[in-house]
Amino acid sequence: MTVTLKIPKIYHTSNCFHLLLDIWQKINQHLITDNHLELDFQDCNFLSHVGVAFLGGLVYHTEKQGGKLTFKWDTLTDRIRTNLNQNGFLSSFGEGSQSWNGNSVPYRKDDKQDEAVIMDYLLNRWLGRGWVNISPSLRNLIAGKVWEIYANAFEHSQSSIGVFSCGQHYPNKKELHLTIVDFGQGIPYNVQSMTENSLLDPAQSIEWALKPGNTTAKSTIGRGMGLDFLQDFISSNQGNLKIFSNEGYVNIKDNEVISEIRSVNFKGTLINIALKCDESYYQLASEEQNTDTPWF
Repeated sequence: MTVTLKIPKIYHTSNCFHLLLDIWQKINQHLITDNHLELDFQDCNFLSHVGVAFLGGLVYHTEKQGGKLTFKWDTLTDRIRTNLNQNGFLSSFGEGSQSWNGNSVPYRKDDKQDEAVIMDYLLNRWLGRGWVNISPSLRNLIAGKVWEIYANAFEHSQSSIGVFSCGQHYPNKKELHLTIVDFGQGIPYNVQSMTENSLLDPAQSIEWALKPGNTTAKSTIGRGMGLDFLQDFISSNQGNLKIFSNEGYVNIKDNEVISEIRSVNFKGTLINIALKCDESYYQLASEEQNTDTPWF
């Protein structure tokens, strides 16, 4: 018997992140008795990059649990189909045509920790397309810090099905987003496994990972998740950083850290980075030549 789940419209608001995690929970519950599930998009008239990365990962998560998850492609609206063509999601599942450059940061699945390939994606398909006005040195540093998120997903979260990414430039909102998802153990699980952190709750565990120098790595001294630097830059840029992992949720915006404990224990980590595409030029303080130029 095939179980059909309907996908609602998915924006990139916190509430829609919660909707996706609820879908993850429903799939896990159905897999106890049913091994074939399908996703219906009849009620979905908007599917953000967050939904694209997450739903792509759900296919492989379901397979890992011994089930099968398929999409009812004929229920896609023309607008969503066009976007899924553009970002390469359709072609990755044997549907649609070849992707093309537009406002999408392509959907991708990384099966292994290949720094050169992932850095090329971050530098040339996300930050290097002129949407955010930053110096090459700062662009390289930010990409390197985001690479650390991928590295941690492979090394510490132990995501056996890989890491999933997708992004989008939203010209009307003047924002550039990137979502990174893994279905591993989660940040709180790893942080709480350290004796000195055993009493931290899931949200506090994520906040711990945001602090400079904090890491669960046993062999990589001084390398955290790159989140502390990202937090500083995002605050300077007036952007936004959202992290969902296990029962923890942390939202960093306007120099404020909002944290919550959720009822759904998501076995993995979802991170969304949102940058403002304003007219400011961002560069490292060490590059500062002209005091009239904004710098980070």
